[in-house]
Amino acid sequence: MIEVIVIAVVAAGLLALTLLGRKSPKTLRNIPAMISLYRAIGLSVEDGTRLHVSLGYGGLITSRGGSALAALAALRHIAERTSVSDQPPVASSGDPTISLLSQDTLQAGYTAAGVEELYVPNTARLTGMSEFGFAAGAMPIIRDENVSANIMLGHFGPEVGLLTDMAERTNILSIGASDDLAAQSILFAGTQDALIGEELFAASAYLGSDPAHTASLTVQDILRWLIILLLLAGVGMKVLGVI
Repeated sequence: MIEVIVIAVVAAGLLALTLLGRKSPKTLRNIPAMISLYRAIGLSVEDGTRLHVSLGYGGLITSRGGSALAALAALRHIAERTSVSDQPPVASSGDPTISLLSQDTLQAGYTAAGVEELYVPNTARLTGMSEFGFAAGAMPIIRDENVSANIMLGHFGPEVGLLTDMAERTNILSIGASDDLAAQSILFAGTQDALIGEELFAASAYLGSDPAHTASLTVQDILRWLIILLLLAGVGMKVLGVI
């Protein structure tokens, strides 16, 4: 019952903030990795190079589904912004469902930009069915396909080090985020810019102008402060002997 109430309150807050955001857009704080991503998108269009967007291997029906959905939302905006490039972005993944959805997402980005006829279906690729198999299959894309930036968003494990190492060997920009602590530590050490923690779920809000995405960030902040206040209240009550 409590879970239902929490979900209802969050949904109501998200709807209210979305409607409010349509009237008065919110200013987002600067995130260095997002600034680098903006620059990489613009340079890829100008230079005729392509972006490699790796979505990890998290499935939608597992606990990793949230990071996969966040990565797909960011991919849609990247596809829309690079739709006029000579070299379309390539999306790699290690899960069949995510691979199919990435194909549909790329097409949706081209459709939103009004250039659906430029969409290339084989730019969404299933590069492997296991953690290291997926990473090994994505490495040649970074090395051989005129990639100027390697963007890693989604669920990864230690195998993400293979992707960051290949990007470093080919001297291209790497930007990454994961919901896994092991992968996050590797990305923090091995990339020029890493998104930390929940910044993975904020990427689509920074790339697009949808008030719903911005509202979700506000809801996250509110929930975070509520949890902090509840923890402090619990500590205070314990100290006072109330509980």
